[in-house]
Amino acid sequence: MVFLMSFASCSKEDMATEIIEDYTIDLNLAKETNWEMAEEITYYINQHRSSIGLNPIEVDQQHGSAYAVEHTKYMIAVENMNHDNFHYREQALTYQGAQRVGENVAFGYQDGQSVVRAWLNSPTHKRNIEGDYTHSGFGIMPNANGTYYFTQLFYKI
Repeated sequence: MVFLMSFASCSKEDMATEIIEDYTIDLNLAKETNWEMAEEITYYINQHRSSIGLNPIEVDQQHGSAYAVEHTKYMIAVENMNHDNFHYREQALTYQGAQRVGENVAFGYQDGQSVVRAWLNSPTHKRNIEGDYTHSGFGIMPNANGTYYFTQLFYKI
């Protein structure tokens, strides 16, 4: 796998004239997630968080989930699990008041317990589950073949 990265620097004067991105999103997208599975994931994540003395994560059925659904639809369209354009989702939630944002993605699991188990067995995903976050949005939906794709956005207000 090859990654291409380009970096550009700009002065403060250049930054003042940059166009601010439009972070509006159709909140109706959030309705498209599989909320039954999202509730199951939330249950197991909060059970784990409680077992190590952390506060529970609250479910966001608006902005966080709309952005998560948008990303899940993108992953399905490109037929690839990824974190493409995470910076956009991070900035959009920051614009909504988030102090920090994290993201877990997955595909191929048929229930919430199995995806949470897989995430807890992955150090980077586990770090998000155990992170200093207060809210979570979900994008959980199957592709045309019935394979589920998952995006869970974590953020702190």
